[in-house]
Amino acid sequence: MQRRRPPGTGRAQHLSPPPCAAAVVLLLLAAAAVSAADDAADAGAGAGAPVILDTVCAATQTPDPEAFDVSFVNTLEIIYQNVTRSGYGAAATGSGNNTVFGLGQCLAYLSPTDCQLCYAQSRVKLPHCLPSDGGRIFLDGCFLRYGAANFTAAATDADDTALCSNATAAPGFAAAAAELLLNVTAAAPGARDYYFAASAASQPPAYAAAQCWLSLNASACAACVESARDRVVSQCLPRADEGYGLNAGCVVRYSTRPFYLPANATGGGSSSRRIVIIVVASVLSAAAVIGIAFVWTKMRSRSRDDLHDDMDGSGEIIRAISASHLSFKYEQLREATDEFNQINKLGQGGYGSVYKGVLADGREVAVKRLFFNTRQWAEQFFNEVRLVSQVQHKNLVKLVGCSVEGPESLLVYEYLCNTSLDHYLFDAFKKNALDWERRFEIVLGTAEGLSYLHNASEVRIIHRDIKASNILLDERFRPKIADFGLARNFMEDQSHLSTGLAGTFGYMAPEYIVHGQLTEKADIYSYGVLVLEIITGRKNYNSVASSAEGLSLMALIWKHYNEGTLMELLDPNLQDQCSEEEALQVFHVGLLCAQASPNLRPPMWKVVEMLSSRDKAALPRPTQPPFIDVKGSNAKSDSSGSASLMSNSDKPPFSLNQLSVSAVQAR
Repeated sequence: MQRRRPPGTGRAQHLSPPPCAAAVVLLLLAAAAVSAADDAADAGAGAGAPVILDTVCAATQTPDPEAFDVSFVNTLEIIYQNVTRSGYGAAATGSGNNTVFGLGQCLAYLSPTDCQLCYAQSRVKLPHCLPSDGGRIFLDGCFLRYGAANFTAAATDADDTALCSNATAAPGFAAAAAELLLNVTAAAPGARDYYFAASAASQPPAYAAAQCWLSLNASACAACVESARDRVVSQCLPRADEGYGLNAGCVVRYSTRPFYLPANATGGGSSSRRIVIIVVASVLSAAAVIGIAFVWTKMRSRSRDDLHDDMDGSGEIIRAISASHLSFKYEQLREATDEFNQINKLGQGGYGSVYKGVLADGREVAVKRLFFNTRQWAEQFFNEVRLVSQVQHKNLVKLVGCSVEGPESLLVYEYLCNTSLDHYLFDAFKKNALDWERRFEIVLGTAEGLSYLHNASEVRIIHRDIKASNILLDERFRPKIADFGLARNFMEDQSHLSTGLAGTFGYMAPEYIVHGQLTEKADIYSYGVLVLEIITGRKNYNSVASSAEGLSLMALIWKHYNEGTLMELLDPNLQDQCSEEEALQVFHVGLLCAQASPNLRPPMWKVVEMLSSRDKAALPRPTQPPFIDVKGSNAKSDSSGSASLMSNSDKPPFSLNQLSVSAVQAR
C-alpha cells in the first residue's frame, strides 16, 4: 500500500472578509477566533473536524472502477447505518472482482455525536484512495477501511505504523508510560468491546488506552495490541510525550493529556481538558478583539476606492443590496418576528433558523437567521444572496431581501403558509391533504424548477440539497424549491466542479460521494429519490428500519419493479385517486433519475417532458439504482453475492436524524 499523508486538517478558508460593511468584517474576524478556538479544542470538544492521523492506499487498482465504486458506496452505506447504531460496522457488497469489504469503528471514548462526526469525516476522505482496490484511514477517534479482499480478521499487516508527537517528554515520564501501556494492552483483550484505558500518577501524569476492532477474536486482539505497544514504545518513547500505535486491527495510544472519557463522565471530557480549551479560547478571543480594533482603525482610514478590492465579489453585493429595495434594517426584522419569538419559528436548517414575520406594511415574510460561527457559514450567506437574487421562477422561493448591518445576517423570503413538504408527506394525519393531483403537481413543479436552474437561468446552478424539507408549499400546495445555501454555479464550458462533500446522506448521488465531482446529475439523483418518497409516502433514510423485509427504499422499489408489483408500494392514501398507468409513470421517472450511472439519468428538461407526455411506452427501461444492497439487521442474506457483516448489537440508535455533511476542502 502507499501511505498518503493528507493535507492539513484545519478548516479551509474559501472566503476572504469583504472590506465593505464594518459589521460584516467584524463578524468574520470574530468567526475566525471561534474557528481557531474550535481547532484548539480538537476532537475532544466535538467542535472541530477530527484530526487525520494516517491514510494508506493500496498500490494496485481495481480493473472495473465504475462497478467497484458502486459496491464501495453500498458497503460504506451499510457501515454508516451500523456505526450510527453501535459505533461499529462491517459489510461486504458486490461480487467477483467488484466485491468491496469494509469496516468502520469508533473508539469507545467518543460520545455518540462525536462518533457520527468522525465517521462522516472519514467517509469524505477515504474515497480519495479510489481507484485503488483498498485503503484505510485513521482519525483521532475512529477508523475506516475498505478492500477487495476480506481483511476483517487481520490483526496486523505490513502497513502498521507508529505516530509520535514532536514534543519532548519530561524525565521519568517514559518509564511510567511504558508500564501503563503494558497494563492497558494486557487488559484490553478481556475487557468489554476490547477497550481499556487507565492513567498513572507520574509527573506529568500519563494516560493510555488500547482498543481492538470488534471483528477480531480475543487471541488476535492480544497479538494486535502487543505488536502496536512494542512499536510505539520503541519508536516514540522515551523522547515523545504522545504516541499512537496504528495497526490493522487495533489502536494503542499514550499521552500526557486525558484524551479518553472517564467512566463517570457525561459531558465529553475531563475538567482539566475543558479548562485548557476555555483558556485557549479566551486567549484567542482576546487576540481577536485586538485584531478587530486594529482592522477597524485601518478601515476608517481607507478610501472608498480601496473597498472594491474584495476577492469574491461579496463586498459589491453588500453595497448593492444596501442601496436597493432589498435592504432591511435589523431592528425592522427583529420587530417583525417579535424578537425571534419561538412561537414564530417555522423550522431549523443546517445553517440557521427560519421565523415567520409580519412587516409594518402587513406583508408576511420568512426570515432566515444565520449565525456566523465559522467562515464557512458566512460563505453560505453570501452564496445564497448571490444566487437567489439572480433567479426568478414560479417554482423557486423568491428572495425579498436581507439585512447585513446587525449582529447577525438575515435573509428575507416570501412566506409560504404550508411550510415544507416533509411536514405533510411523512405525517400520518397531514398527508391526507396531499392527494394525487397535488403530489403530481409537486413532482412536476419541482422538475420544472430544477430544469430552470440547470438550463434556463442566467447562471447555471446546482442546488446540491434537494429533499422534502427544502420543497416549500404555498396556499394551493404548489412547490417552490428553497435553501440555496449549498448551491453552486459554474460556467458553460465546465463539465463538473470538484468540491467538498455537502448535502444530506440518503439523497446524495454515489459518484458525488465517491469522487466529489459535482454536476447537475447529482441534483437529478436527489430528485429521483424525492419522487419515490412522494409516491410511496416513505422516507428513504429510515426505510430499512421500517421495512418488514429489512430493505432500503431503493432495494424495495427495485425488487417490486422487477417483479411487476410496484403498485403494492403506492401510498395507501392514493388508492383509487389515480390510474395504475399514472402511478407507474411516476415510479418509472423516479427510477430513471435515481440510476447508479449518472450518464443514464435524463436531464431535467427531459424529465419534465416525460411527466407531461401521454406516451408512457416511450420511457426507457431503468437500470439498477445504488444502495440496493443496504439491508436491515434482520434481513436474510440473498443469492446476489452480497453479504452483510454487521454488528449484533441491540443497542438503540444514537439518532434517527438525517446527517447533513458539509466539508470544505481545496482540490
